[in-house]
Amino acid sequence: MTRRARVRAPELRGRAWLNTGGRELTLAGLRGRIVLLDFWTFCCVNCLHVLDELRDLERRYADTLVVVGVHSPKFAHEAEPGAVVDAVERYDVHHPVLDDPELATWQQYAVRAWPTLVVVDPEGYVVAQHAGEGHAHALDTLVGELVEEHAAKGTLRRGDGPYVPPEPEPGVLRFPGKALRLPGTGRFLVSDTTRHQLVELAEDGETPLRRIGDGVRGLVDGPPGTARFSEPQGLAALPDGTVVVADTVNHALRSYDPVTGFVGTLAGTGAQWWRGGSVRGPAREVALSSPWDVAWFADRVWVAMAGTHQLWTYDPAAGTVALTAGTADEGLVDGPAGEAWFAQPSGLAAAGDRLWVADAETSALRWVRRADGARTDSEPYGDGDAYADGWEVRTAVGTGLFDFGHRDGDAEQALLQHPLGVTALPDGSVAVADTYNHALRRYDPATGRVSTLATDLREVSDAVLADGGELLAVESARHRLTRLRLPDEAVRVPSVAHRTRRAATGVAPGALRLDVVFRAPAGQKLDTRYGPSTRLRVSATPPELLAEGAGDGTDLTRALVLAPDAGTEGVLHVSAMAASCDDDPANPYPACHVHQQDWGVPVRVTPDGARRLPLVLAGLDTDGDADATGTDAVTDAAADTADH
Repeated sequence: MTRRARVRAPELRGRAWLNTGGRELTLAGLRGRIVLLDFWTFCCVNCLHVLDELRDLERRYADTLVVVGVHSPKFAHEAEPGAVVDAVERYDVHHPVLDDPELATWQQYAVRAWPTLVVVDPEGYVVAQHAGEGHAHALDTLVGELVEEHAAKGTLRRGDGPYVPPEPEPGVLRFPGKALRLPGTGRFLVSDTTRHQLVELAEDGETPLRRIGDGVRGLVDGPPGTARFSEPQGLAALPDGTVVVADTVNHALRSYDPVTGFVGTLAGTGAQWWRGGSVRGPAREVALSSPWDVAWFADRVWVAMAGTHQLWTYDPAAGTVALTAGTADEGLVDGPAGEAWFAQPSGLAAAGDRLWVADAETSALRWVRRADGARTDSEPYGDGDAYADGWEVRTAVGTGLFDFGHRDGDAEQALLQHPLGVTALPDGSVAVADTYNHALRRYDPATGRVSTLATDLREVSDAVLADGGELLAVESARHRLTRLRLPDEAVRVPSVAHRTRRAATGVAPGALRLDVVFRAPAGQKLDTRYGPSTRLRVSATPPELLAEGAGDGTDLTRALVLAPDAGTEGVLHVSAMAASCDDDPANPYPACHVHQQDWGVPVRVTPDGARRLPLVLAGLDTDGDADATGTDAVTDAAADTADH
């Protein structure tokens, strides 16, 4: 391996600093501390996973490590200053955050994907870059080594970090997520997400009657005063009156008894599901990943598994869970359940023979129903990575990951922006919580048209039917439920359309070399005991963009052939996974770790375009060395080119 010059970390530049008490931070001012930059955006569930992964690391190295979030927006709403302030509180971010709406720091650090983590040593040099999730153990090892090394050199500075918490805000609710009308009572149950509680409200939707959970993040069963949740979201009532709770950051389904107030656990292990894990089995033995909403449909609880871009089901009679729709690839693809792609499904509503799905990252409204002629018994499909029982997926509104806006009219032309909720209405239409447009929209299957019911609803995340033809909208960013009367005619609003602000990467027609950079972190080695320890999946939208090279394989380098026509645009979808284990010959059962990341890279075929595309899963080691591919990937200037 050739030693290369160390890379000096570029300065941190953006619009404003949060969680610092108004102080602007500089790398010079942080000299002597280890700095971990977390490039994130608050729509991205993978970024939220990393926030949770980093919490233990921040506690362990509180006097030597400074985590700095660099917020780099995807959606137009995410560039609003107030929205970033809200997100930092909503997701319990306890470190400084740089608001970077123009992606200045993103570009300086050659970032290509959310989430990306960059480690800067106490002397101000970049020593590691990791894309995706699953790097907590490697970062723990690296930070420990840097502490030891720089303590010995005298270049380590200990002390309190620059984090200044905001003042707590009073109120009945704080960033509520979802709401449910409790059957037979007239009362409402709300997930008080940021406070890790459920709240029962009276029929007015305002007066609190009972709080469930002690308000501390955790996974604890028991009565209302001792139970614990971690950012709960979706709620659904079973026929027996039990409420199922999507306990999102605990990666679990919980139960709540409205009569006794007791909280239990139905499904999930408390650990996050990773590719290659079990996709069906006893509910308490199978891991889940950020369940965001739940709905009772076709004699099962359907789960919007935002963390894996899939729909799962929980069978309360059998006590089992199973993957039912989605490949875990992120995008918008209709068809049989086993072949469909979702992108962070976050809202569910059952109506007749259809299950409606708010597919957030594609700004889409989708639906699922039993396929014509399908068997009613479950049968496996594909290579055993998924499980379906004759369901099909279709799209009513939405076109994909990159187009969004606020446009009414025919469904083919209508636009949403990151919807998080959907509600079945009495006339057969559905109301969509169009979250980033701050609007409640309506889709009518009979006419195929989209209209606007209400606007100026700050980050509306759900809605629930009340008496007298009214809806209670969950205004998450206003911390309340707002009562609305369904109007006879929709509100007229100006049409707005957006495309994600990532410039397309210019690629030459014909041969393109794809390199996914991965080196096992220090103290680990690739796990080859049971075969190849890496996996690479490549596809394209539209499919004709990629003439050769699509499909699965184990080599992290792939020879692609692109369409020959200049001017062709599309997206290369790349999914990479690598497994490494602790390299300790004395330990017969070493701990193993999964590193994974999905990229959606917008590309444009142009005669003078690149013939090589490097993507970093993990590239640099602790002394700044890298192989040729890793160095190029970290220092290339063409960094503003990718979605997830």
